[in-house]
Amino acid sequence: MTTLVRGGHRARHRVVLLGGGYVTLHAYAGLMRHAGRAVRAGEVQVVVISTDDAHSFHGFTGEVLAGLLPYDRTRTPLVDAMPHAHVVLGRATAIDADRRVVRYMLADDEAGRHVDPQHDSDSDSGSHSDANSDPHHERVLDYDALVVGTGGREPATAVPGLAEHGFTLRAPGDIAVLTERVREAAAHRGLRRHTVVVAGGGMAGVEMAAAVADFGGARVRVELVHSGDAILPELRDEQPRLARRAEQELRRLGVRVRLGVRLASVTEDHAYLSDGTSLPATTVIATIGQRPVHVPGLDAHRDPRGRLVTRPDLAVVDGVWAAGDAACVVHPTTGEPVPANALWAIKGGEHVGRNLARTLRGRPTRPFAYRGLGQAASFGVGRSISELYGIPFTGWVAWVLRLTFFLRFMPSRRKAAQVVTDFARHAAHGRNAPAPAGPAVAEPAVAEPAVADLAAARTA
Repeated sequence: MTTLVRGGHRARHRVVLLGGGYVTLHAYAGLMRHAGRAVRAGEVQVVVISTDDAHSFHGFTGEVLAGLLPYDRTRTPLVDAMPHAHVVLGRATAIDADRRVVRYMLADDEAGRHVDPQHDSDSDSGSHSDANSDPHHERVLDYDALVVGTGGREPATAVPGLAEHGFTLRAPGDIAVLTERVREAAAHRGLRRHTVVVAGGGMAGVEMAAAVADFGGARVRVELVHSGDAILPELRDEQPRLARRAEQELRRLGVRVRLGVRLASVTEDHAYLSDGTSLPATTVIATIGQRPVHVPGLDAHRDPRGRLVTRPDLAVVDGVWAAGDAACVVHPTTGEPVPANALWAIKGGEHVGRNLARTLRGRPTRPFAYRGLGQAASFGVGRSISELYGIPFTGWVAWVLRLTFFLRFMPSRRKAAQVVTDFARHAAHGRNAPAPAGPAVAEPAVAEPAVADLAAARTA
């Protein structure tokens, strides 16, 4: 791995971050915190390759569906969150760890304005080749350090019809469309109740079912389908009181829970379950677990689920790091894989960023030592369950703890402040609160500012 100073001259060291989620943002933040001067001086180039031009903060998805927050509060353009990175809107297609290169293809609408980071790092001309104008041309980018933070997606193709007629929480654009669908159902004045089926009884599924029921009221019927014998298996063993409280909240909201059955297939107006039940459904939401987004390469270093197996310091092989849903990270005390949730992705990303900074200075890396904090779920304003270092909380205390925790990890301080304002407005006016200013759906971010920042840093 190259170092910052080579023969007394400034050397370009390239860090490539794959994905636009928690791992990437917090690896970037950790790198900037411990080696930001080198990045700003142009000694280190940071390149982000992401299929989405904005980071989605999933913590408040339930509040968005419940009409408490506008959708754009959860979206932060990558060029704003990582101003010293070169953001490329595209998809990584292969990793060659032996040659230290990553292959990628641009999004269709990105090719005309793309500045190749490989070319951009070696020349000030910023000119475009013929290949740069072809979105289907596979590009090759070498790296000194690569961070795989591509995350995971719900396996929509595992349920026939789900990809065509249902919604997931991670698919680009699904939350915006789903929110509008729920609002239309809640505003419907006809005699027929709209039925929303939520598949999956973990934290995400329980929160989504509660949010839709809370917002839809009497006009929307919510059916929660779970394959296990009880909801919230991640809480049931160690925090049974919190699991029972969640069941009480779902009953209060009128959510019907169906246990021991799976979502078998989805059509335009029905959800079919594994026991043969047919549910008329206007909307189906799947929270049925995550599968890692697969980028070919490093196949010898994957577990049976396709996750990259990391060393204690979160390196996969020399020069390649991974965390979050794409990685199998072993808990430092239990020896078991850490949970696939945002908190562990955030902490994993932070640790990777710190270790990147240490390698830049020729220092040894450190093992990942984070042991966990807790978990929480919300069932409406002031109605939550949370567990902090094994201590259970419910009601307003749990809700405030959850809110404080989420605000702490939002990538935009401005949006975090807006969330506080939104909740204050709701407390004062309830459902009749005036709509916050701004679009309901985030406008597409433009990648050119990141290129301009890079050029400015290079010529400074």
